[in-house]
Amino acid sequence: MKKADSAHPSPITVPVRVAEAPAGTPAQLAFRQAILDVENLRERLRDLRAEQAEARRRYWQQVGPAAATVVAARRSLFPPLEEALLLGYFSRLEEQQITELILGNARALEDRFGEDEEAIIRKYAPHGRPAATNVDAAEPKPGKANPAPEYTPDPTLPPHEQAAAAARVRRKNKAQRKQEEAAQADQKQLESNAKTIYRQLARTHHPDLERDPEKQAHKTAQMQRITEAYEADDLYALLQLLSESGPADAEADDVLARYTRALLQQQAQLKQAMNELKYGPNGFVTGSGKKQELELRQLKRDLRAEADYVQHVARLMGEAEGLRDVLRQLAAEGVDAI
Repeated sequence: MKKADSAHPSPITVPVRVAEAPAGTPAQLAFRQAILDVENLRERLRDLRAEQAEARRRYWQQVGPAAATVVAARRSLFPPLEEALLLGYFSRLEEQQITELILGNARALEDRFGEDEEAIIRKYAPHGRPAATNVDAAEPKPGKANPAPEYTPDPTLPPHEQAAAAARVRRKNKAQRKQEEAAQADQKQLESNAKTIYRQLARTHHPDLERDPEKQAHKTAQMQRITEAYEADDLYALLQLLSESGPADAEADDVLARYTRALLQQQAQLKQAMNELKYGPNGFVTGSGKKQELELRQLKRDLRAEADYVQHVARLMGEAEGLRDVLRQLAAEGVDAI
C-alpha cells in the first residue's frame, strides 16, 4: 500500500478528445469527400495556370523573336519549292522529294511552332489530311444536342500559341469526341434528376409528417431551403442537402453514388488537365534557376543557327540546280525534310 508521503505520486491523467466519427451513410461521406477533392483540384489548377502564364510570358520574351525568325525562314521555302513542281524540269523522283520537303516543312511548322499549315498539308499529302484530324470539319448529325463549339483563339496568347491551340482542337480524334459526347449525355441525365432528388428530400423533411413541434420547426426550415434550391434549379445545393440529411434510404444513397462517380470522373479530367499543362507540348517550366537560364540560352542559339541554315537553303533553292543539289545532299544523308 502506497504511503501518503511517498516520493512517487500517483500518475497524472490528461483527458484526450476522442475523434468523433463523421455523421452520415458511406454514400453521403463519399459524396462530401468527392466535392472537397474537386474544389481542391480546381484551386490547384487555377494556381498552376497563373504560374504557367507567367512562365510563358518570360519564355516568349526571351525566345519569341528567335522562334519568329525560324518560322519566317521556313515559310520562305514554300514559294521556290511549289514553283519547282510547276517547271517540269525535275524527274518524278525529284518531284516526289520536293513534295516530301514541302510536307516535312509544313509539319515542322505545325508541330514545333504551332503554325497552321493545314492547307498545304491537304494540298500535297498523298490522301489529304488523315480522317482523324478532320473531325471538326464534319457537320453534326441530326439529333445531336450539343455540337462541338467553334474554336475561338485567345488574343492574349502569342500567335504561335494561338495556332498551336487551334491545331490541337483540329487533331481531336473520333474516340475523344465520342468520350466527350458520352460524358455530356451522362451529365444531362444526372442534371434531369433534380425533381427526383427534390421528392426524396421532401419525403424526409416534410414538416407535415412530424408531430413533435420542435422537430417540425426544424423540418419547416429545411423544407424551405429545399424548395428554394429546387425553384432556382440549383442541383448542387440539392445534392448538398441530400448528403447532409439524416439517415438516407437506399434510393437516395444510389443517387449520391452516381453523382460521386461523376465527380470522380471530373477529378480525373482535372488531373489530366494539370498534367497536360505541366508536361504537354505547350507546358512551361515555372522555375527560374540557373539551369533554366542556361537551357533558354542554348535554345536561342539553336534557333538562330537553324534560321541561318534555313535561309542558306532558301538561297540555294532560288535556282533549279541549287535545289537539285539540296535534294542530292538530303538523299545522301537519308532524310526527306530540312
